Parts: sequence; C-alpha cells; structure tokens
Amino acid sequence: MAVKTKTPTKKTFFDDLELARKEIDRCMKCGNCMAVCPVYTSDKSEMNVARGKIAVCEAVLDGELDLDDPLVYKMIFNCLVCKSCMDNCPAEVNFDKIMLSMRAALVRKKGLFWVKKIIFGMIKNQKLFNTGMKVGSSFSGLAFRDYDSDNQRLVSPRAPFAFVGRNMGLDSNRVMPGLAGKPFRDRVPDVVKVANPTTKVAFFSGCSTNYFYPEVGMDIIEILKENNVEVHIPKDQNCCGLAVFAHGDVETARKLARKNIDAFERTGVDYVLVSCGSCGGCLEHDYRELLSGDPVYGPKAEYWGARVLELSELLVDVIKYRKPTGRIDAVVTYHDSCHLKKTMGVFTQPREIIKSIPGITFREMSKPDACCGSGGSYVLTHPKTGAEIGKRKIADVNSTGADTIATGCPGCAMQLLDFSHRYGNDQKVVHYASLLAESYRREKTPQQ
Repeated sequence: MAVKTKTPTKKTFFDDLELARKEIDRCMKCGNCMAVCPVYTSDKSEMNVARGKIAVCEAVLDGELDLDDPLVYKMIFNCLVCKSCMDNCPAEVNFDKIMLSMRAALVRKKGLFWVKKIIFGMIKNQKLFNTGMKVGSSFSGLAFRDYDSDNQRLVSPRAPFAFVGRNMGLDSNRVMPGLAGKPFRDRVPDVVKVANPTTKVAFFSGCSTNYFYPEVGMDIIEILKENNVEVHIPKDQNCCGLAVFAHGDVETARKLARKNIDAFERTGVDYVLVSCGSCGGCLEHDYRELLSGDPVYGPKAEYWGARVLELSELLVDVIKYRKPTGRIDAVVTYHDSCHLKKTMGVFTQPREIIKSIPGITFREMSKPDACCGSGGSYVLTHPKTGAEIGKRKIADVNSTGADTIATGCPGCAMQLLDFSHRYGNDQKVVHYASLLAESYRREKTPQQ
C-alpha cells in the first residue's frame, strides 16, 4: 500500500537554494565550460554559460539580485541542462543541481506559470493524462497534416496553426511523429512471459515511447523475448517527472516518483528497464536526490535506483544478448543523447549492438555527444538557439555520409527527424533497438 508523505523531513538542494552554495564555492571561474556549452557556442553570452549562471546565483544568494528579476528568469531557463559543462569541469561542479535549485526556488517564490500548472496537473493524474493524449490523437488532423506514412505517421502543422506556431519552430515545414492512435501500453499485456527466463524486468516505457513511438516499444518487447527475458509492463506507471522537475515543480516530481516506485514494487522484478536516457537518469539518480529526506521512500529510491538499466546495458553487460544474423544494408551513425551518456554513463553498449548487425557500416560523427538542441521543451521555448544547435548536429551527421541516424533517446529522435528533413539529407532516424529487432525479424524472413 502506498504511504502518503509530504515534503521530506530533511531538506535537499531543491528545497533550499542556500544549500547550493557548496557547489557554487567549488567553481574556479576557469571558463572550461565555455568550450562545450551548446548555448554559449550559439550566442557567445557570458550569462548563458555555466560560469556566468553560477555568478548570478551567487549574487541572488547574497541579495545583490532578485530571483524573479526578468533577466535572471531568462537566464535560469536558457539552459538545456545537458551536463556538457560538468563533463568538462576540472572542479567537478554539479552545475545541474545549481540550475535546478534556482528553478525550484523561483517556483516557490512566484508559483508556476498558469499553462505549466495545467499541464503538470494533468501529468500527475495518469488517467486524465492518458485520456487527453488519446483525444489529442483523435483530433490531431485538425491541427496537423500527414507528411509521410513510411513506418509511422509523421505530421506537420497546418495553417493557421503553422502561422501561430512559427515563433516556436512549429511552422509548416516542421516534421514530427504523430500521436499514436493506440499507445504502447494499451497494445501489450501486463506481463510478457517466456520459457526459462534469464531475468525479469519492469519496462518503464516513458511518455515518448508510449504516445509517439509505440513501435519502438514493440521492438523492445520482441528483442527481450528473443533473449528469454520476462517483461512486466506496469499499467500504473506514470511520467518519470523529469519535465516537471526541470521546470521547478519539485513537489509534483516527488509525487510521480513515489507512484512509480510503488508500481515497481508490485512487480517483483530484478531490474527496471528504460529505453530513454532522460527517463533512466531521472529514475536512477534524481529520485534518490528528490526523496533523500523521505524516511519511507528514500530507501526505496536507493533500492530501485540501483536496479535501473538502459536496454543496451541489459543486453550487453547483464544477459550477453544473442547476436543477430539478419542483414540490414545501411550506413549508420549514432547520436549520444546527453542524459544517456552524461547521466547514465551509457555510450559503448549501443555502438556494440549496432556494429553486431550484419550489413551495417558504422561511421562515427566528429562530435557524437554534442547536444542536438532538443532539451525537452527547450526547442519550443528557445527555437532560434535550439535550431542553431540542431543545425550543427545535422552538419556533423551529413559529413559522415550516413543514411541512418540511430539514437537511444526518443526526444532526440524528434529533433533529429525534423532537422534531417530541414537541413540534412532526409536521413532515416531510428532508435538503435529497432535496428536490432529488424535484424532478428530478417532471420526468419530473409529479404530478397
């Protein structure tokens, strides 16, 4: 039975901005963050690089700046929280904690913007959210036109929606996956059993796979069955909470974390499996921090956080997956999503899987872990900067001559799909799992 608790008895970074001082004091102002920050590379503004943001946060704490000053507000949210600066920081400053602490403090002081309040209110009510997404799918033809039907329904905004949305990058040239008429979790049973399972996992599908990429979820189920893994798909799982957490709504993020932990505990599995680095990083790391002062859910967050695996980790490191033999003739490059590599530390395993598929020629980008500019909602709130970042990524993709871009993040896949259409060579964009699943399928029905 779920235990209802409120704010943790022990305060975290996200409950008291003053706790961020210990991270701020570690910053040497060396400027190494400038070399890797995708936002700074685009606008060359000191206030938009980690060093500048840390200085502003220190000024807020010292009473020299107001937290809700318009320029401070603008600075706080002009960040992808991609963690590139942290990878390049000699002092190992946890800049993400500083940035997210400032956003949480701002929400405590000013409250959520009304649009966010409505959206986040829906997200924490899974039944309402699920109904809303299904209704959105049914009526999407009013706002979007079909662009292509190759493997999945792709859409672009119709006029006048394209005219209204052009300042958010939602013009008539925008290409994105359409909302699925039937979400992934409605397509599968609660448990997919196999004979003599090697292990048992709870598949956390996340919102993107559930509502936009259900075919990827089905591919993952197929892969797990091929490798004798029993799969539990908790129907009462919720959004991971990263989106609301990243916008400063800490209490909603905690509610979602507790609900998801309860869902995992009811399965009795060995691991929690994710196919998205953003969801995985949230379950593995953020839940521990968010619930660290909760006497009931803190230990549970530690237990389940230690059992979160991204799909390629499970396949390569844990069960030693069966190598496929079905041939796929493609030239593939791989994009490292920021959270999958920089939060979960997963980057060699997806490449091993891609390279094991017969017929694939793998070509590495010069900067495979450079941010694509998506950042969840960042590409909508900062379309100009997001587009500049995305153009650099696609230019790197084009230089490889690849006809297929593989990634391990549905959010990145959406950005890469749009930008390969706008500025690339219309490269196919896939989750690497779909390549493996297709290779397994071709073993049974070889292509002519």
